[in-house]
Amino acid sequence: MSRAEEPHMSGDSFPSFRQVPNTGVIYVMTRAQKEGFAYGAKDWANLGQGAPETGALRADEERLKTVAIDSNCSEYGPVAGIQELRDAVAALYNARYRRGMASQYTAENVAISSGGRTGLARVVASLAPVHLGHYLPDYTAYEELFDAFKGFVPIPILLQEADGFRATADQLQAEIVARGLGAVLLSNPHNPTGQVLYGEELSQYVEIGRKYRCALIFDEFYSHYLYEQVAAAQASVSAARYVEDVNRDMVLVIDGLTKNWRYPGLRISWTVGPKDIIKRITSAGSFLDGGAAHPLQRAAVPLLDPARADLSARIIQEEFASKRLLMMERLSAMGLILPNKPLGAFYCFAKLSGLDPSLQDGMQFFDAALQEKVISVPGKFFDVNPGHRRSHIPSRLNGYVRFSFGPQRAELERGLDRLQKLLNK
Repeated sequence: MSRAEEPHMSGDSFPSFRQVPNTGVIYVMTRAQKEGFAYGAKDWANLGQGAPETGALRADEERLKTVAIDSNCSEYGPVAGIQELRDAVAALYNARYRRGMASQYTAENVAISSGGRTGLARVVASLAPVHLGHYLPDYTAYEELFDAFKGFVPIPILLQEADGFRATADQLQAEIVARGLGAVLLSNPHNPTGQVLYGEELSQYVEIGRKYRCALIFDEFYSHYLYEQVAAAQASVSAARYVEDVNRDMVLVIDGLTKNWRYPGLRISWTVGPKDIIKRITSAGSFLDGGAAHPLQRAAVPLLDPARADLSARIIQEEFASKRLLMMERLSAMGLILPNKPLGAFYCFAKLSGLDPSLQDGMQFFDAALQEKVISVPGKFFDVNPGHRRSHIPSRLNGYVRFSFGPQRAELERGLDRLQKLLNK
């Protein structure tokens, strides 16, 4: 039999496997690597990175330096996470957000996962066949997450450019009622715009979810990165502050060491919510991932001491605020437009309409910046479009680019200098 006559080989060498697309940031990094980028390269500026710098930000900052492995933690850990870490997460949320409240989190309200995407995958795998509201723009990986799990219907909620891409409680209520939403997923602080729900508006969000029995899933991976009036009000932000009954209010909070503790390599995250939902999430984890690495969980426990965690948050705010100001000032001076100042996270979502026409499209800008060895992320990747159901409509985010001030200051300045060179050509 000739190769052409072999079964299942026509048109696709691996017909039993579907093509899995790269998420936006992975696409960006793959393209950069083809142009010669390598992690740690000193001649590149990665302003596309979704992770913060990881070393000590101040001389007095205590950082984790070793991970102990013994015979006990060489064994599998529980799928829900080790007891010590679940206790520590619950204690942190109670200390930060639930002082004096009758309803308190316990270890039963916490599930540990191996990273944020795994935590999110467990949650969406546990959803009933509901309408799931998600915002546009939002985190690029949500698109593939929604495609992978088919048990619910993703419904987009449009954030308006004219409003600086702010989400509001009034909009949430209107969308729940009009579209019959059973759950809503959002990042807060928001990736890529840096907007933040906090205070009275966040309280209203939780109240609306409670009123309509709509599950609210908060991706809070940037909750330490707060600036200006938000940082003045609190060291960290969480919907957990406004939950009345931790076992009845359908509020899920996902966070981890990746961003807020600046340990992306440890791949430790947690989900906090009603204990009956946590049981279902844990069941999903038993077949999705099997649980987070046992020794890394043990190493994470002291990092969640409330005093240590709050100090870490304040150090982040102090150090990242200056990088934020630098990026905002430099981008604005170059002619890029910021529809809103980022009040959280570590990104500037910049509009390109003030630049030369050849650079007003996000993909074209991305390509041109790569030639200067600068990485950015085109705005279209945040136009979350599961199943490509809106592919016949040009993305309204084509004219945007996300820039990260997550890297060290020297790399940030190098990237901004090269962008200036590009725009001066």
